[in-house]
Amino acid sequence: MDTKSGLNAIRYVGIAEAAGKVRHAQRIMVVGCSGGGKSTLSQKVARRFGLAYISIDRDVVWLPGWKQRGRDEQRRRIEELIGQERWIMDGTNPSTFDIRVPRSDIVIWVRMPRRVCVWGILSRWARYIGRTRPEMAPGCPERVSWEFFRFVWTFERRFAWRIVEGLEAHAGGKPVLMLKSRAEMRDLLDLLGAGA
Repeated sequence: MDTKSGLNAIRYVGIAEAAGKVRHAQRIMVVGCSGGGKSTLSQKVARRFGLAYISIDRDVVWLPGWKQRGRDEQRRRIEELIGQERWIMDGTNPSTFDIRVPRSDIVIWVRMPRRVCVWGILSRWARYIGRTRPEMAPGCPERVSWEFFRFVWTFERRFAWRIVEGLEAHAGGKPVLMLKSRAEMRDLLDLLGAGA
């Protein structure tokens, strides 16, 4: 895969190389837009390799009733969680890349087309309507608001650059896998023996 030239280049790797890295990784970071499949991928990899599954939504950001923890408390919680030896962390939040990326062995960027992400949030809402999904904090039943829909629809244009900047600043040559389709995600899971 192409690697950006320059001092702070992101070292993108292909699926086969990434699968080899994931097999031996102690700490994996999974980022991308809501609805793209970050949580599903993370949970499958966690089960396959016995890694602790950390959801930023569930374990860091949200409190019951869709109330957010303060930024300082969120950062403290992330600092505690990344101190563990073996984990896979699902969640984007570029403002904490400075502490999460250096601690990770590999970063997986689930960069699906927006139509896939929109379908993901709508189908998730239909599946969990009135209930809290496993990767969300207790007391936060599934919902889709216009604001959230707009966030997903404009994510690539408005937020992807922040992921790129964060990786350029903090990855330091760590491997970064970018998954751009469900087929690529299936290929990775098949290579890892984590497809089911």
